[in-house]
Amino acid sequence: MLDGHLQPVTPAVFVGLGLLLLCWAFLHQARVYYRLRHFPGPFIARFTNLQRVSWVQTARSHEIHTQMHNRYGDFVRMGPNMVSISDPNLIPAVYPIRPGVPKGNFYRSLMPYSRQGAALPLVFNTRDEALHKRMKKPIAPIFSLSNVLTFEKFVDQILELLFTQLDQRFAGRETPFDLGDWLQFFAFEVMGTMTFSRQYGFLEEGCDGNGLLGAIWDFMQTAAPITQIPWFDLVWYKNPVVAALRPTTGMPILNIVRSAIEERRAKLEQNPKPTGDEGNRGDFLSRFLHVQMNDPSVPPWAVTAWTFSNVIAGSDSTAVVMKTLWFNLLSHPTSLHQLTHELTHAAQAQPPLTRPYPTWTEVAPLPYLDACVNEAVRLHPPFCLPFERIVPREGMLLGGGDGDGRFLPGGTVVGMNPWVVNRHRPTFGEDADVWRPGRWLEGGADRYRRMEQSVLTFGAGRRVCLGKNIALLELKKLTAALVLNYETTILDPAKFQTENRWFFRQWGLQVTIKRRS
Repeated sequence: MLDGHLQPVTPAVFVGLGLLLLCWAFLHQARVYYRLRHFPGPFIARFTNLQRVSWVQTARSHEIHTQMHNRYGDFVRMGPNMVSISDPNLIPAVYPIRPGVPKGNFYRSLMPYSRQGAALPLVFNTRDEALHKRMKKPIAPIFSLSNVLTFEKFVDQILELLFTQLDQRFAGRETPFDLGDWLQFFAFEVMGTMTFSRQYGFLEEGCDGNGLLGAIWDFMQTAAPITQIPWFDLVWYKNPVVAALRPTTGMPILNIVRSAIEERRAKLEQNPKPTGDEGNRGDFLSRFLHVQMNDPSVPPWAVTAWTFSNVIAGSDSTAVVMKTLWFNLLSHPTSLHQLTHELTHAAQAQPPLTRPYPTWTEVAPLPYLDACVNEAVRLHPPFCLPFERIVPREGMLLGGGDGDGRFLPGGTVVGMNPWVVNRHRPTFGEDADVWRPGRWLEGGADRYRRMEQSVLTFGAGRRVCLGKNIALLELKKLTAALVLNYETTILDPAKFQTENRWFFRQWGLQVTIKRRS
């Protein structure tokens, strides 16, 4: 201060501040570079995550990640602070049963955001391990196999609806159609019926009449590149200013979920049901509400979060595997013939399979059906970017010492891409890139168990997918019923296309069908 006045800020001050900022940025970048210097990877990835973003934008990031691992090995530096691992033997270390290796900011981008200025945590995407436990523990029993089988009647109900539509629209005239669309409609109608005791209308209308499928794809497509630079999510999507000016990510789906919950609560107020076992034996929504009413530790928004997860993750992911399974069965006549033989033989055995829709207990033990389902689950996981975790403060030693680049310092982002892991040749064979269900029937129980534990499609450890049993129930029942009741012919396998935006979209599974005599 001079003569009672503030000194003017000179250009030299700005230059000095600029130099300090540049020095800080340089030192920060040097530190980040140095921490993971032992890990090989693309040169640009050592300095910026923008290359990861560009890979996602190609819609072929799964192929690029595979190329990176083929070139650099099991450990690849995919970003300044991110290491990708491809060896399934390290799944228990990266995704342990114990707490302490939390999810990274990748998952924040996958949280739906409301106009009220809040991101909705789901069981799948919450990074807070204590909150995850609060959200998962009350509903985990509902997703056990024994409880899931109480929903089997819903699957049979939708199978009947699907077959009615197939007969009326396609089977009689052998009219070509995209089987993939109808498999997706089936998966959504099953989960809609399990969750709300009503269908969305996809099968009866033969299209996405309410725009739900499009909204889910838009949500995934928008979130995908942001998962690679999650700080940008707070700037561009998840802030109150943006929420006030435009629809937020996931909002159309949230509206459907909230509307269904409000409608159900209104009915319960008019006709209260018992809070005992009867109140916990209906659809998912009734069971979620039952849990909330009887557990004071459940957050008030939990029912919305649980139901949102059912809608967005419980249907499309199963549909991806269904499309993969049927594309490969129809493209490999030997596989389809072997599966048909197994199911036909079981249908003629004593006691025979239930017709027209075999039960889970009847088809679950069939070895070749099991092999086909496992191969589809392995070959084409629905989610194909690394499941990111944060290395704990003390660091993590994976398969060696820091001299050979296997020590990950605390704070490093580490992840495994299911597409890459599921094709690990030392585990699944030199033909791991191709469809061959027979691999699941070779080498006895020990090899089967090793491969099963090496498939990352449903996640692993503490965060394994709750909906796994539902997906397997749908896959085995639908496949068995379609094979037993219809002859299906693919028109041109080359027209089957895929697109990966963290989540897969598939189209072009053109077929004709006719009823079996």
